Amino acid sequence: MGGDDAPGSIVAGAIEAAQQFRGELKLILVGNQEAIHRVLPEKRAAELGIEIVHTTEVIGMGESAAASFRKKPDSSISVANRLVSKGEADAVVSAGNTGAVVTAALLGLGRIKSVQRPAIASVLPTVSGRCLLLDVGANAENKVSHLVQFAVMGSVYAEKVLGIARPRVGLLNIGEESSKGTELTQQANKALAGVGDALRFVGNIEGRDVMGGGVDVVVCDGFTGNVLLKFAESVIGVVTGTIRGEVSKSLRYRLGALLMKPVFGTLKTKMSYEEVGGAPLLGVNGTVFIAHGSSSPKAIRNALRFAATSAREGVVAKIGEELARELLKEEAAG
Repeated sequence: MGGDDAPGSIVAGAIEAAQQFRGELKLILVGNQEAIHRVLPEKRAAELGIEIVHTTEVIGMGESAAASFRKKPDSSISVANRLVSKGEADAVVSAGNTGAVVTAALLGLGRIKSVQRPAIASVLPTVSGRCLLLDVGANAENKVSHLVQFAVMGSVYAEKVLGIARPRVGLLNIGEESSKGTELTQQANKALAGVGDALRFVGNIEGRDVMGGGVDVVVCDGFTGNVLLKFAESVIGVVTGTIRGEVSKSLRYRLGALLMKPVFGTLKTKMSYEEVGGAPLLGVNGTVFIAHGSSSPKAIRNALRFAATSAREGVVAKIGEELARELLKEEAAG
């Protein structure tokens, strides 16, 4: 029930996923049954194998996360997380209030053992493929130990879901030298370098390197990550909008654009958030994906696909194993 066009776009995306991935996943729509049936008749839902779990409350996009979780236990966000907690679902995808999704996941599912803070991870395009950026907003301020855990969690996700063998991990900083940056980033660089073979840490990277293709996982505090993500999204929008505007100015440009159509198509696909659909909330004891409030049906379909892959690949369990291994090493060294 969350998002700018809920439940319309959400249901449309679920229908696309049910049709495209038939047999690979089972979909449960959690929300007001009457509103859902207006866009997905009961008979059609049965044909697609889509189950509906009725809820009576909705958390608005502008509501306080903590207060709404307490006051609205029958909201779609809360109920969906309870389904995962009880083992009746394997993953949650929501385009609703981000704070409410994070709160419901933390209070309803809890954290993976040893995880100090969860992190929201977002996929960004690079010249050679994709990279994972985290944290992008779950925590405004972080400690060194948080950044080390983000690196481990991001590395596991990049390997298991994005299919990147031995992901290269970089720490976002204002310079490549280990002595650059704040005390936090200096200490984090030292700590990440000390993790050893379990993590393929390549050192500090600068903002210009994020999309350069040199790393697969970019680690930073949530404040910096959120600013970087929003800026990157705005730049992508400006570039595509500028190209579209310039092309329309003359017949010659339009003819050239026609010849370049396959290239533009590839560029659009590579830079579109719709291709990944949502951002995983890593560190909670369950698979949770947060989608844009403005998500299109295509974005929802792909968010469902990535959430299913994450659950199938056992990302939560793998993160727990890796962090437990690092904790044992620290205890042995200390």
